[in-house]
Amino acid sequence: MTHHYLLKYLILILIISARTSYAQKKTEFQLLIVGGGASGTMAGVQAARMGVKTLIVERTEWLGGMLTSAGVSAIDGNHQLPSGLWGEFRQKLYDHYGGAEKVSTGWVSNTLFEPSVGNKILKEMAAAEANLTVWYNAEWVKAEPQEEKWNVLVRWKGKEHHLKSVLVIDATELGDVMATLGAGYSIGMDSKYSSGEQYAPEKENNIIQDMTYVVTLKDYGKGADKTIKKPLGYDPSVFACACNVADPISFDNEKNDCHKMMTYGKLPNNKYMINWPHCGNDIYLNFIEASEEERNRQIEEAKLHSLRFIYYLQTELGLKHLGLAKKEYPSKDHLPFIPYYRESRRLKGIATLTLNHLTDPYDQPQAYYRTGIAVGDYPIDHHHLKNPEAPEIDFVKIRVPSYNIPLGSLIPQEVKGLIVAEKSISVSNIVNGTTRLQPVVLEIGQAAGALAAISLKNKRPPRAVSVREVQAALLEANAYLMPYIDVRPGDPHFQVLQRIGATGILKGKGVAYKWANQMWFYPELPVSEFELLSGLREYYPELKNDWSATGELLHLPGFVKIVQKIRPSLNLELLKKDWQHWGFESPWDENILLSRRIIAVLLDHYLDPFSIKINMAGHIE
Repeated sequence: MTHHYLLKYLILILIISARTSYAQKKTEFQLLIVGGGASGTMAGVQAARMGVKTLIVERTEWLGGMLTSAGVSAIDGNHQLPSGLWGEFRQKLYDHYGGAEKVSTGWVSNTLFEPSVGNKILKEMAAAEANLTVWYNAEWVKAEPQEEKWNVLVRWKGKEHHLKSVLVIDATELGDVMATLGAGYSIGMDSKYSSGEQYAPEKENNIIQDMTYVVTLKDYGKGADKTIKKPLGYDPSVFACACNVADPISFDNEKNDCHKMMTYGKLPNNKYMINWPHCGNDIYLNFIEASEEERNRQIEEAKLHSLRFIYYLQTELGLKHLGLAKKEYPSKDHLPFIPYYRESRRLKGIATLTLNHLTDPYDQPQAYYRTGIAVGDYPIDHHHLKNPEAPEIDFVKIRVPSYNIPLGSLIPQEVKGLIVAEKSISVSNIVNGTTRLQPVVLEIGQAAGALAAISLKNKRPPRAVSVREVQAALLEANAYLMPYIDVRPGDPHFQVLQRIGATGILKGKGVAYKWANQMWFYPELPVSEFELLSGLREYYPELKNDWSATGELLHLPGFVKIVQKIRPSLNLELLKKDWQHWGFESPWDENILLSRRIIAVLLDHYLDPFSIKINMAGHIE
């Protein structure tokens, strides 16, 4: 009898041991992403495509964050910069609705969609990746470092799960993970003396941008009455100037047009995104450092404010046929899952992008443009109308060209094994007004995923990875390093021109232009001897003291003369032999005037300057 019970006991121990081993396998991931928002989803997809076993922990039942769960389903910016996974997501929207024109339904954006459709597409993208797991309705609790890994506690499906992960990406809406793990960060406006930005206030403060609880309405047709119950504290005078649609980036005076105000965020299928700043549903609530209980209270306050605005639209403007889109969100109140947070904690990273780097990227102490991993073209757009204490700074009239974001802005100064994404990257408060926009955040996520994959592959911490290796992985995924409006991924020399642009040997030309700023590479323009030699001089010691170049435009003999000082074996015969392989429109002619495109291709092939190592400041090592 004793032996019988002993045998049963041993079998039980073996079963428990096997299950424990299986559970440990199930709960070990190379990469943990906290937050399945815009950046978290793209980080997961990119890392998984690069072979990384990845887990996304998401608090809601949707993917997409501000794009979907917050209802901000009108893309701001980057229409002409369809970089990487952002371009892929947009194409899937085009395919779903039947073309680009089908999503150009509201005047605020070229790409508008129903939040539920965005969520469906993102879930399909995530589900297609065998290396990616998503836990919905899950809560990240804490993480502790142990032997080059993180021990992580997550609550999911009513249980506590102890996970192990080599790297963690903070893709939360407010930067909660990096704060908990001890990373340095800032909140509010920087002083001009600390940031070096002339438009910043004299003194720093803790003022952040207004937030919004977005509402999605549906047109139920003429004669329908979808008027909601009068919200508590309703005061129509608060919204009296809501129909002012004057363009803030221009110098227009007040211009009232209620119909235009409503069609601002018109979505496909007769729905409307209500995310209106001027006497609309913006509200000032500084919630970043608040407790969970206080955040929930403020969220309810923001919801109530938005419902008051809806009631105003229905009663004062006579739009009672517009009601809550009850089938858009699977929520009890038919509202989005989360508010639209425009601002969060800002990491103190190993690179901090400031306004000066945007306005004049080629003439700064740091050459951050060389380390670019995401691009943006939106103006400096801050929302401060609901806070009377905010300094009177007309941010949107600060003129900048399109720009790129340095890799080092995703990497903390102190905490190892952590990458930061979403709106919490290391930028100044002013710059946050443009890097916070949806397509930029999608790209930041993709870059975070690529950085994590390269870090894991090479078994090096994120701060020690090769900038160029991360950039090369992004280029393979059709992502932009440089924000060139005139060089698209379909260009046969897209990667070449991006690589040479990222070296700075040939520089782009930036233009501040309305709501879609620009940078041009001008690939078909000619190049002078002086321009080429000046660009090469910093990379090649052989040319350090060479000032022989003139302003004469380059032909092939002149190009060879300069490059032979670096690669003596180069000659016209070799060029002629290789010419046909590069797909140039121009046939071989040694007297041809060399364009920036041709020179970029020749430099990339014969010198490969992109392979020269740079550090996180963009300086040559």
